[in-house]
Amino acid sequence: MPADTLALLRRGTVIPAHLLALDAARQLDTRRQRALTRYYLDAGVGGVAVGVHSTQFAIRETGLYKPVLELAMRTAEEWTPLGGRRPLCMVAGLAGPTAQAVEEARIAGGLGYHSALLSLAALKGASEDELVAHCRSVAEMMPLIGFYLQPAVGGLLLSESFWRRFAAIDNVVAIKMAPFNRYRTLDVIRGVVAARAEDRVTLYTGNDDHIVLDLLAPFTFMRNGKPVTVRVRGGLLGHWSVWTQAAVQLFERIHKAVAAGSVEPSLLALDAQITDCNAALFDVANDFHGCIAGCHEILRRQGLLEGIWCLDPDEGLSPGQAEALTRIQKDYPHLMDDGFVAKNRERWLS
Repeated sequence: MPADTLALLRRGTVIPAHLLALDAARQLDTRRQRALTRYYLDAGVGGVAVGVHSTQFAIRETGLYKPVLELAMRTAEEWTPLGGRRPLCMVAGLAGPTAQAVEEARIAGGLGYHSALLSLAALKGASEDELVAHCRSVAEMMPLIGFYLQPAVGGLLLSESFWRRFAAIDNVVAIKMAPFNRYRTLDVIRGVVAARAEDRVTLYTGNDDHIVLDLLAPFTFMRNGKPVTVRVRGGLLGHWSVWTQAAVQLFERIHKAVAAGSVEPSLLALDAQITDCNAALFDVANDFHGCIAGCHEILRRQGLLEGIWCLDPDEGLSPGQAEALTRIQKDYPHLMDDGFVAKNRERWLS
């Protein structure tokens, strides 16, 4: 990984989980897919994650894995973002059993991706030793970001012991914590501290239900009788695939508050507001069934997507979800970036 990219990752940044633009025939809409990448870059992100849950794991069965990763990388290389070029951390999602994950790492590395976000969902029933061996094999291919995916969308329950052993792998550079569960989030952090890896393995929140407080709170645990304090430095989030410019601005505000050692109550209040937004986006009322379609609907309303189609015809908005999205758009305009998108949309689509 280039030194400036690694420094960016360790400092902490905004990495949206890239969505997938399809046409009415559920085929890749190259023009709008490119426009999404341009939108994220102009919004000021520090990178994008492609081929992850929000990009839809089914791109692998439809032959879209390499084309989608290649399009995002080529767009990032060719597009000059607002404010000029800057270091980016391009993250590729990896999935499947070991042979598949290693092959995907080979593809991603060949395309120039800097690190890989490794999903373990395909290894249900595997022992901890088997999971660690799998991670070690993939880490031989490229720098690795661990992924605690919430069980509601296919993730495994993973112990503190697993995370301690995972963090001890030399080529692990970060962990995305997305169990949507405070107890399990603490398991990850305690595992990293126990492995003495807190300076090498950077913590990223994937808890879309608890974004602000994850980024604001210090986490202090005891190690050999002495306190060790770590922080969540950045976010790799499906929530940040929409209203991305507003997310970047909020992230910068949070980092300034942490650096100053002063957190205003108004900033703390945003945690609940953003969680309320996420409940509508991710369709919590229906056990996350419409979590991808909800993000698509926001981008459709903004004109970046033509429709909300997913690869799976059964995926779509749940009853009442559209109304919930309308409510949060009315209640929280300060968390949106509709004006930014309207101003730049045609340029991104050109």
